[in-house]
Amino acid sequence: MKKFSLSTWILFLLPSIAGIILFMIPLPTSEGFKIPIALFGSLLSGVLEPIVQWIALATMFIAALGSVVFLFIPQKNTFMNNLFKVSIFWTVTRVVGAIFAVLIIFQLGPEAIWSENTGGLLLSPDGLVSFLFTIFLFAGLLLPLLLNFGLLEFFGTMMVKIMRPLFKLPGRSAVDALTSWVGDGTIGVLLTARQYEEGYYTKKEAAIIGSTFSVVSITFCIVVIEEVRLANYFIPYYLTVLLCGIILAFVMPRIYPLAGKEENHIDGRPLDLDAEKFPANYNALTHGLEKALKTADRNRSIGKFFSDGLKNVIDMYIGVAPVVLAFGTIALMLAEYTSIFAILGKPFEPLLMLFGIPEAAAAAQTIVVGFADMFLPSILGGSIDSEMTRFFIATMSVTQLIYMSEVGGLLLGSKIPVNFKDLVVIFLLRTLISFPIIAAVAHILF
Repeated sequence: MKKFSLSTWILFLLPSIAGIILFMIPLPTSEGFKIPIALFGSLLSGVLEPIVQWIALATMFIAALGSVVFLFIPQKNTFMNNLFKVSIFWTVTRVVGAIFAVLIIFQLGPEAIWSENTGGLLLSPDGLVSFLFTIFLFAGLLLPLLLNFGLLEFFGTMMVKIMRPLFKLPGRSAVDALTSWVGDGTIGVLLTARQYEEGYYTKKEAAIIGSTFSVVSITFCIVVIEEVRLANYFIPYYLTVLLCGIILAFVMPRIYPLAGKEENHIDGRPLDLDAEKFPANYNALTHGLEKALKTADRNRSIGKFFSDGLKNVIDMYIGVAPVVLAFGTIALMLAEYTSIFAILGKPFEPLLMLFGIPEAAAAAQTIVVGFADMFLPSILGGSIDSEMTRFFIATMSVTQLIYMSEVGGLLLGSKIPVNFKDLVVIFLLRTLISFPIIAAVAHILF
């Protein structure tokens, strides 16, 4: 193994340890366990609460106006062009996001758009979109701690013999997965999107990671199980979520639609598995350390650290926030003011009855409504009498994973190559595959 200076070792170790602590180590708070990044976001959200809606409104308008203007500007490889030069569909989405922001904040137009259960839920001072503006700031600025100083190269080399055969992914994706599982699914999506854009993942790999590993945090799992009044079942509940998550992570990359994604990088390069092989006289540890130290040695510029972080923040604000608001509001409107999810849930009623889940009719509508928002199934199912059914609903709502008010909106707003149809199919497949597992556990427990 090549020798490196002490300063290079320090440059690898200190930022990487800081990144692990900030993004992956949950700390106890009055609201449950939170990773420091989410805690910082919550604290700043409280400070900015009086003005965060106005920040969101201004950002939505900049995103919409910039995208319309750049429709008429020739394509160039500049940061501004990459930020605003999007397709007609995404330009319209950003415009819709800006219009929704105005209607919600000033409570104009149909109440269905701005009510506290639809757009008002997302863009209230303590709502998801408002919180994203604060967590994006810290996550974006500090994301280079995970990306720039060798941590991913080190873990990627160490984990490649596990991640590639099991999940068809490079070893570095283990960090994305861990960040999502113990931290927050939104940060996992952002981390994956950034690495895809930088050419570390193929289109297929980015789609698999973003739609399969970006689970909700442990803290949210606690909130869900408490909402259905089964907090004393948290351990079997979370173990079931883990079991389903691992099985789904193994199955989903091998079936449609993820199996059919292109094995090319964003710049057109094909997948090169030879690049993951160890050179002669190297093992996983020595090869991983050398790659990590080389990466750290290339990133000595403090200016580049903050420049990269600031670009991350702006990209998240402009590219992601309007999409989350637009798609999230529409999905919640459909859930709140139409019977579409109850109708779509009807086919699941015989399946629930087949697996012996009590109160099948009431439970059926909660299965599909999870596509709109991850918390809606628990809210709707909280009044069901059967503990077995409430356990089933709570567990299913987390394992379904694709929620348009959060992960789904983030995926669509990123450059990760998944579309709305893909998300619908992935959601349904995850539901059907998880069904017998969760039902079996529910029967054992109750």
